[in-house]
Amino acid sequence: MKSSPSGFPGWLVGVFATVVVGAGLLFWFVSRRQAANQAVPPSVAATPSKPEPAKPPPPTIVPGQEPTPVPVPPPNRTVAVASEYQKVGFDRLASYTFVPPEADNATPNAAPPSGAAQIPDKIKALDQQKVAVTGFMLPVKMDGSLVKEFLLVKDPMMCCYGVMPKINEWVVVKMVGKGVKPLMDIPITFEGRLRVGEMFENGYLTGLYLLEGDRMAEVKG
Repeated sequence: MKSSPSGFPGWLVGVFATVVVGAGLLFWFVSRRQAANQAVPPSVAATPSKPEPAKPPPPTIVPGQEPTPVPVPPPNRTVAVASEYQKVGFDRLASYTFVPPEADNATPNAAPPSGAAQIPDKIKALDQQKVAVTGFMLPVKMDGSLVKEFLLVKDPMMCCYGVMPKINEWVVVKMVGKGVKPLMDIPITFEGRLRVGEMFENGYLTGLYLLEGDRMAEVKG
């Protein structure tokens, strides 16, 4: 058997050379594979791509038939809640002429004459109704620092300057609960149950309207 110059058998040198060359090729292949993997960012390589959402199929259009419209939700609307008190102004309460009938002073204990026939039916229809009336306060009866009874008049000239109003230009207000603060010279709205009819005191006509006041609703001023 021939020997190589280094003293090893020739076949052994050939095997060794073959192993070295194979190892070199394997190292070169592995190095190229690692370099290719490092060129791709880890986030891209690790994160799978998300599938696109499926698009709805187009509507089927039948020849000669209009497509079904897509329902549109109605817009939000604020519904106003109606108040249980209807607004009644002096333009309505004082819209007619009322002439107080003269009392019969010659007959003692005679019943005062009535002028109820002068009150229109549309005004009488307000009797026992819940209303809101705006006017100017003229205190009549106090309870400490609060007003329990007052006249609600049409015009500030009546409560502040002594101008005599017509009998249908004021409302007698009697508060049901506690009284209210005295407020002069400003329009105030009171809510309550209205009574329509002649009111007498000691034989004298004192008014046509009585409001059983529930509360002071609004102060303008």
